[in-house]
This record gives sequence, C-alpha cells and structure tokens, in this order.
Amino acid sequence: MDTFIPPNPIRPNIYVNISPGKGRGVFAAHPLKAGEIIEICPVLVLPPNNRPQIDNTKLYDYYFLWGEDQSEIAIALGYGSLYNHSYQPNAEYEADYDSNTLTFICYKDIDADEEITVNYNCDTDDDTPVWFDK
Repeated sequence: MDTFIPPNPIRPNIYVNISPGKGRGVFAAHPLKAGEIIEICPVLVLPPNNRPQIDNTKLYDYYFLWGEDQSEIAIALGYGSLYNHSYQPNAEYEADYDSNTLTFICYKDIDADEEITVNYNCDTDDDTPVWFDK
C-alpha cells in the first residue's frame, strides 16, 4: 500500500509518509525554521456525550481534548491528526477554541524529510507517559 502523499500547493511545506514503527506521519518537504507555522488545521468539535462512542473506535487515537475545560473532543482536519508523538518534539501545537483551529509550529529547526513530531501532553517538556506508553 502506497501511503506517500507528496507536497501539494495547499501544503507545500509538508507531506505524509510512513513513519517506521508508527504508521503514517507528517514530514518536512524542505527545511523549516523554529517559530515557523507549519499548518493551521480546522477541527470538528464533538460534544462530551459523543466521547464514549468515539472511544470505542479507531478515532480514539486521533482526537484532541477540546475546550477550556477539555470536556469536548476535536478531530483535526488537514494533516492535524497525523502528527506523531515524541517526548523530544520538534514542533508544538496551539489550540484556538474561538476559531476551532489547531496551529502547528516549529519548536526547533526541522530538516528536509525529517518527521515532524509533537508532544501529545500539549507541553514540549512534559514527559508524563501518554496512553499508549502506560
């Protein structure tokens, strides 16, 4: 199965490819600088009462906790739900609850063809085990 998705005019900085041991991931199409915006993703927000159903599907591994009280869930569009986790990430994301977007930003310089990773704990320095490491 060919999962490589080349850069396109809408997302010329990134592409999707196989990440060894992780499935698909997002990669830099060319060098990116710290502080550079990688992608702004709209999200679909679902109410708290949908979470039990979603938790029993494949989407469980792809949603973000959402809202000021983190009671809602959000599915990121674009490549937003395909960024893989690292405890030493090279990118971070910021949630905008008013505009329902996630902005992915380079935390450090990223080389061409390097995988772009974020810390799923929402803090680049947080090494608390995430659900699949517990």
